[in-house]
Amino acid sequence: MDRTGGSGGGSDRRQPEESKPLLGEMSAPEGNKMGAAPCRRALLHCNGMRYKLLQEGDIQVCVIRHPRTFLSKILTSKFLRRWEPHHLTLADNSVASATPTGYMENSISYSAIEDVQLLSWENAPKYCLQLTIPGGTVLLQAANSYLRDQWFHSLQWKKKIYKYKKVLSNPSRWEVVLKEIRTLVDMALTSPLQDDSIHQAPLEIVSRLLSENNNLTTQDHESIIVAIAPLLENNHPPPDLCEFFCKHCRERPRSMVVIEVFTPVVQRILKHNMDFGKCPRLRLFTQEYILSLNELNAGMEVVKKFIHSMHGPTGQCPHPRVLPNLVAVCLAAIYSCYEEFINSRDNSPSLKEIRNGCQQQCDRKPNLPLRLLHTSPDLVSQEATLTESRLKPVIVTSNEIHVEVERNNTANQKMTAGVGNDSEPNLIDCLMVSPTCSTISIELSPQADRILGCYVEILKMLSDYDDWRPALASLLQPIPFPKEALAHEKFTKELKYVIQRFAEDPRQEVHSCLLSVRAGKDGWFQLYSPGGVACDDDGELFASMVHILMGSCYKTKKFLLSLAENKLGPCMLLALRGNQTMVEILCLMLEYNIIDNNDTQLQIISTLESTDVGKRMYEQLCERQRELKELQRKGGPTRLTLPSKSTDADLARLLSSGSFGNLENLSLAFTNVTSACAEHLIKLPSLKQLNLWSTQVSALQLRLRAGTSAD
Repeated sequence: MDRTGGSGGGSDRRQPEESKPLLGEMSAPEGNKMGAAPCRRALLHCNGMRYKLLQEGDIQVCVIRHPRTFLSKILTSKFLRRWEPHHLTLADNSVASATPTGYMENSISYSAIEDVQLLSWENAPKYCLQLTIPGGTVLLQAANSYLRDQWFHSLQWKKKIYKYKKVLSNPSRWEVVLKEIRTLVDMALTSPLQDDSIHQAPLEIVSRLLSENNNLTTQDHESIIVAIAPLLENNHPPPDLCEFFCKHCRERPRSMVVIEVFTPVVQRILKHNMDFGKCPRLRLFTQEYILSLNELNAGMEVVKKFIHSMHGPTGQCPHPRVLPNLVAVCLAAIYSCYEEFINSRDNSPSLKEIRNGCQQQCDRKPNLPLRLLHTSPDLVSQEATLTESRLKPVIVTSNEIHVEVERNNTANQKMTAGVGNDSEPNLIDCLMVSPTCSTISIELSPQADRILGCYVEILKMLSDYDDWRPALASLLQPIPFPKEALAHEKFTKELKYVIQRFAEDPRQEVHSCLLSVRAGKDGWFQLYSPGGVACDDDGELFASMVHILMGSCYKTKKFLLSLAENKLGPCMLLALRGNQTMVEILCLMLEYNIIDNNDTQLQIISTLESTDVGKRMYEQLCERQRELKELQRKGGPTRLTLPSKSTDADLARLLSSGSFGNLENLSLAFTNVTSACAEHLIKLPSLKQLNLWSTQVSALQLRLRAGTSAD
């Protein structure tokens, strides 16, 4: 009786496993890298068939007890066979039946299975497997050849994985362990089974091995990483393995393993990960990998090349998950820079308090051992004295983090005036209640400072890509940074570049994210406006933000009222220095009667007349006002419909032929007018309704053109 000859799956499958190493021959010498292994592994597939890994299924079972020397005689005796139907489950340790009766009353441990073979000799039962166990044989009969082969490969896989868990759980010599790991990887890569667990199971075995053995050398670490590298090409590393990779990145950031092995792994994580919340160690591994790139000689240049490789050479990144994942990594890394400081304080100020200079810190009672050091007992009397120019600083020390908060009398006056009104202002309506000019300086440890610099620089890189900027602006609109970061001068100064890029982008979906995400919350416009906690210039960024917002349907009376209420002083100062946007703002405030106080109006007029551009725009405003009053005096019709197919020239000719000061309703439906007609429409002082149905101009284009014409 020939068990190894014949057809039915190839002789290598039916060779008794006792005559082979644990998982067959090594695919490469011990000293070789795993990079060339896949070429040889492809040759091991016999027929190219693929099977899904079975966990359970229905099959016929027959158990024959016999001495091995009489096996052939018993197998050829058909009258001795009795088949039982069973629903078998391939567990991690054994094969068990859902109905433990008859042949399968007891489960069969994988350690008790000596061999798994396909029956292919003469008179053998059709579509059968033979499991050799001590003292007998278990025959499994499937419905067809494909199902038989599926059971065969699944049983082989379960049996070998079980053996590897046993072998690698008690390592003796690491040279032997490394060989077994390479053979395990080779088995996973060449298996005809297709299932997520085929590659994950070896990774989990290696991960458990590394977590239980902390005395490995750096060379052992790198050898293991190189050995399992082929499995990581299409699979995320498990959590324990991520922790091992993080440790390697921290201890040997300049190792070539980081570049050659970890780079494709991190690229796959950034391209395919859907939620770092479910696998936070993947995010930590990505974070440590980027920091290790920053430790190379080229530093941020290497990081920049990596970001560019993630975006791709074209103008549109083909992977939609890359940007959200990169931003998530950056936000987590920036938070970690301030985490020690945040955890050491129960008095962490709210964003409103930071905006108001942390005035309320002394009113709180710290209850941690590490607390704010109170100033002298006469602090209250000093705060009440308006002649004092400075107060004693409040100092917070948390290991290597030092925070010094200085308050001036202006801050205390505003704090006193605000007592009894703790509600947050509607920041969409009033934009920003100007914060005090208090100074908050935070000094981080050298390591935290390097991390902060690296990831803020990555945010700058992301903002330079046009296709990423809308999504980046949307992700950053809620200001997803800790309050301590917004109080850190270095952080807000570095992040200013990103906000500037948003302010320069002409797309409304980008620069509209400068405003607060909802009422009662601060936005970047508020934080970087004069008097804001992040403003470190004389209003240049503020002027840029106002300019881009004014050009995108924000030229409304409500917007101007908010500026007049909270930012009139900075607007007048910038207009006095010749900023054209602020000159336009002041002219619009006069034109729309935003300012009621006569003295303030005269001051605005004086400011406008102090510069050439202001003087010119104020004269144009006065001329328009005279023309409007003249039109209103003459009167005219209240409703007018322009004939269909009329052009801009026809509209101009009609409006110049008579008096239309009382015109309230104008219909341009089904005409050929364009946005150029805005320069004529803005001269109609009483116009309330405008019909643009079936024309070539939209309301947005008309409003933008009207704003340009008004200039």
